[in-house]
This record gives sequence, C-alpha cells and structure tokens, in this order.
Amino acid sequence: MVFLLSEFFMPGLVDTHIHAPQYAFSGTRVDLPLLQWLKAYTYPTETKYKDSDFAEEVYTRAVRRTLKNGTTTACYFATIHTDASLLLADITDKFGQRAFVGKVCMDINECYPDYKETTSESIKETERFVQGVLEKKYPRVHPIVTPRFGPSCTEEMLGSLGDLAKAHDIHVQSHVSETEEEIKLVEKMFPTYQNYTELYDKNKLLTNKTILAHGCHLSDEELQHLTLRGTAIAHCPNSNIALCSGFLNVRKVLKYNVKLGLGTDVAGGYSASMFDAIRKAVIVSNALKISKENEEGLTLKEAFRLATLGGSQALGIDAVIGNFEVGKEFDALLINTKASDSPFDLFASDTFEDIIQKFLYLGDDRNIEEVYVAGKLVVPFSSSV
Repeated sequence: MVFLLSEFFMPGLVDTHIHAPQYAFSGTRVDLPLLQWLKAYTYPTETKYKDSDFAEEVYTRAVRRTLKNGTTTACYFATIHTDASLLLADITDKFGQRAFVGKVCMDINECYPDYKETTSESIKETERFVQGVLEKKYPRVHPIVTPRFGPSCTEEMLGSLGDLAKAHDIHVQSHVSETEEEIKLVEKMFPTYQNYTELYDKNKLLTNKTILAHGCHLSDEELQHLTLRGTAIAHCPNSNIALCSGFLNVRKVLKYNVKLGLGTDVAGGYSASMFDAIRKAVIVSNALKISKENEEGLTLKEAFRLATLGGSQALGIDAVIGNFEVGKEFDALLINTKASDSPFDLFASDTFEDIIQKFLYLGDDRNIEEVYVAGKLVVPFSSSV
C-alpha cells in the first residue's frame, strides 16, 4: 500500500464468486439451509430473468454496487437465460469492471421444474453465449462455463460442458461440497464416482482454469486432487455462516497449496462488499481456532491478501492484477480515512498500520473516493453510465 497523509491507494478487490441475479433479494431470506433456500427463494427469482427489463435493472444495480464497494474484478453467475446473461456481460463492460460472466447450466431441477433446460438446449445456448461474448472482444470481460452444481446436471451435460470449455480454452466455475446434504445427494445421484470432485474431474471440468465455490466439506484426498489439477476454491464465509452450511478450514486448504480467493456469494451471502468477506474470513478462522481445529486463526493481512492477490491467482490473472507490482494493470482504490461521514475515528496516536486496520475492519464505501480498473477511473461513475 502507498500511504499519503489521510489517503492511500490499495489494490482492487477480487470477488471470486457472486450471483448477480440474486442481488435482487440480497440482505433478505437467509433463514433456510441451502437446498431448501434454492427452492423457496433462488429459483423463483432467477426465472424472472427471461424479462430483459428486469434483468437490466438488477444487473445494473449489482455492478454499480460492487464497483462502489471496491470490487474491480467479479466472477459472476447469471441465470439459464442466454440473452440476459449476454446483457450482464455488456453491463460489466459498460461500467468498466473486470469480469468473468457465466450463463448457468442445469438440466435437472426436481424441486422447481419450471427452472431448467434440456441438455441439448443448454449446451447449444451455452455455445451461443460463449461465442456472443468472445465476438464482442471486450477488453476485460470473459465468458466462463457454469454448470450450477452437481445435483443440477446430468453426466451428459457435465461432459459436454467440459468439452466446450476445453475447445475454447476458457474458465469453468461451479459449486462443490457446500453442505453435507448436498454431498449425500451427489453420492445418491452419481454412485459410480468416488467423491464430488471426481464427478467434475472425470467430466473434464477440473482444470487450472476452474474455480469451485465453498468446499466446506472436502476430504484431504480431494484437496490433494485440486492441487494436482491447479483448481481453485472460492471461500464464501458470509453465506457459509448465514445458511449454516459449514466452515471452510482455510489453514488446511492453504497447507495443501490449493489456490484460494474470497467471494461474497450474494445472496446466500447477504453483503455485496468484499470487506465483509475479509472480516468474515477472519471470524470463521478464529472460530476454528476456538474449537481447536486450528492452532492459529487467519490474520487480517492474510485475509486481505486472499481478497486481492489470492483472488487473482484463483482466477489465473495474477500476472495482470492483484497487487502493485511493476508491469501489472492499475486496478486500485483510493481510500480516504478522513471522509466527512467515515464510519470510524482516527486519533493522533494512530500509526499508519492502525489506520489501515481500522479501515479494513470498520470502513466501507464512504471511504472509497475513487476506483480504477486498468488505470481508468470507473468510480465516481461517469454521466454516460
């Protein structure tokens, strides 16, 4: 960090897992476990995105909100609707945010049958989505192949998506081992596979361009396999707590040298701010320390690294962003610790490190004066967006 009086620059934040359509109900409806939550709230909301006007309103607000909170790079899940997903890519480009955008794929949905596609339709539409994004030649927005999670996809779907990702040499995102109930469902649906990660691996979806959200209940063997494949995990502590899914043991993940970033997981995570993800990551790690699962918790510096350089490594773009190394693009936030409505106070005895810690624990978008992506000022927003 470069410190100057009451202001300093810090690297832009990388949200490695966020559901843009769920932003419509973020801050509400976190009273059910994952599978019941999907049926009651998420799937009914995501069906609305066949309406392009609704999609444009929510996606515009989601991108504005995340940028305003310092998220310079976001890895977005959209919905099964191709046109609305293409619209999300357009909106992220218009606002200047660096992003990976994925059209969701799911050909199984027994709990909410109105929200799914046929296998052939999903593959065809995913190809249309990928081609549509690539043809636009956005400077910083990329398509990402997005099977929702194991229980929503047939083997045929997963294998075809693996082939598609390989053919275009593009990223993959999904969920893995978020809850024990989910894992049992995968075991029941796919009994020939040894574990959840093998389901993805045997269908060519476990690559060094894959990022899997959660992973709260991965075995040592699975973590070793993720390391072997170069696959990353998106740690989403807010949603893991809010939906009572489980605790990811970050110390254990890092011990296996698995690439790891942080995610907000809106709207299972009720906050779109990556500063919340940093704070919750420290809290979860401390909880594991209290329960004697770890000898030491995650430090604030380590959590901050996961939200910046760690996220860029998880997405495979650490040669471009993640810190202020010479030659990288300037994704940065200008922080004003003495903003007129700052949520924290400073004192004459505060050291530079004290001030930075106060901001990371207590600060919010009121302290973010400016946001830059690749050297371009994107916040405050221009009159054209």
